Amino acid sequence: MQIRFAFEVVLALSIINIGFFSAGLLWFTSYNRQANRFLAGLMTAISFWQIDGFFRVSGLYRQNAGLYFLPIFYSFAFGPLIYFYVKSLTNSDFRFERKHWLHFLPVAIQALLYIFLTCQSYEFRNWFWATVHYPITYSIEFDGSWLSLLIYLILSLRLLRKYSRYVQENFSETSRLTLRWLQVLLVILAVVCVQWAVELILRDVFHSFYQYDYSYWLLCLLLIVLGVAGLKQDNLASVQFKNDAAADSPINPVKVAIDVNPDHVERIRRAMDVDKLYLNPTLTLTELAQHVDLNPKVVSQVINAGIGKSFNDFVNDYRVSEVKQRLRSNDLARLTLLGIALESGFNSKTTFNRIFRQHTGQSPSEFAQPD
Repeated sequence: MQIRFAFEVVLALSIINIGFFSAGLLWFTSYNRQANRFLAGLMTAISFWQIDGFFRVSGLYRQNAGLYFLPIFYSFAFGPLIYFYVKSLTNSDFRFERKHWLHFLPVAIQALLYIFLTCQSYEFRNWFWATVHYPITYSIEFDGSWLSLLIYLILSLRLLRKYSRYVQENFSETSRLTLRWLQVLLVILAVVCVQWAVELILRDVFHSFYQYDYSYWLLCLLLIVLGVAGLKQDNLASVQFKNDAAADSPINPVKVAIDVNPDHVERIRRAMDVDKLYLNPTLTLTELAQHVDLNPKVVSQVINAGIGKSFNDFVNDYRVSEVKQRLRSNDLARLTLLGIALESGFNSKTTFNRIFRQHTGQSPSEFAQPD
C-alpha cells in the first residue's frame, strides 16, 4: 500500500500522533489526576476517530477494504468524557463510582460491535455494510454520537456556569480558577455539534456527506487545544465545588429577604478594616469564616444579603481602596505600581490591572497620574 503524500495527509497524521502523545502525558501527570485521565481518555477516543479520516484522505481505504470496521470508533465516549472531565476538574473530591459506568454503556456497545466485525471475514463485513450498517446502524451511530455530545455539552456548560458562581463566592483570587480555556473548548465543541448537524442533513437529504466533512478538521483543532491547555492547567486540589441546590442560587441574593445579624456584619467588617485580611492574596471564604468564627455559609449570606456583594467583589473592593489610598499618600515615590498592588493583596499584575479597571473605570497608571 502507498500513502498519498499531500499536506492534509501529513497534517492529519501529525495531529493523530500529537493526540496520542499528549494523552499519554496527561495520563501520568501527578496533579488533577482523575480529571486528567478523563481528558486523556477523550483525546485517545478522538485520536482513534481521526484515524478513519486519515485512511480516507490518504487513500488507504481505496487500497485495502479490509481496513473498514477496525475498532477505532468510540464517538459515544466524547460526551461523557468531557462531562466527567469538567466534573472532576471543578471538584477535587469527586469520585467516579460504579453507577457512573452507565454513561459509557453506548460506547461499550459501539466498541464491541467493531471488535466483533474485525474478527469476521471480509465477505461478512461486506454483507454487514450493505444490509445493516449503511441503511441502519451508521445513522444510529452518527446521529446518536451527535445527540450524545450535544446533551453532555449542555450539561458541561451548565456545570461550568455554576462553578463560575462558586468561584466568585469562595475565592478572592480567581485568575487560575476561572477555566476560561475550558469555556473556549466547549465553544469549539458547540461548533462541532453545529457542523455535525449540517453533515447529518447533507448525508440524509443530499447524500453528499464527505464533500463537507469539516467536523474532522474541527476535531483536529480540538485535539490541539486539549493537549496544550490540559497540560498547562494549574493544580485545582483546593477546589471542591459540588453541584447541589445551593449552586443554583444567584450570585447576589440581595433581593431575597434574609435576616442578617448586625453583629455578624460587624465581625466581618472588623476582620477587613482592622485585621486587614484582604492583604492575604489567596484569601478564601473558608479562611475568613474561620477568622470570625462563623459558618462559611453564614458569612456568604452576610456578605451577599447584608453587604450586597459577592465575596470576590467584597475583598477586592478593599484591595482597590488600599491601592488608591497608598497612591494618594505618594507611595509611588518609593514603590512601583506593581509593588503597591502586591502589598495591597493582589498577586499578579494582570489580575491587578483587570480588577482595578473594573472597580474604578480607569487603569492604575491613569488613576496615578496627577490632574
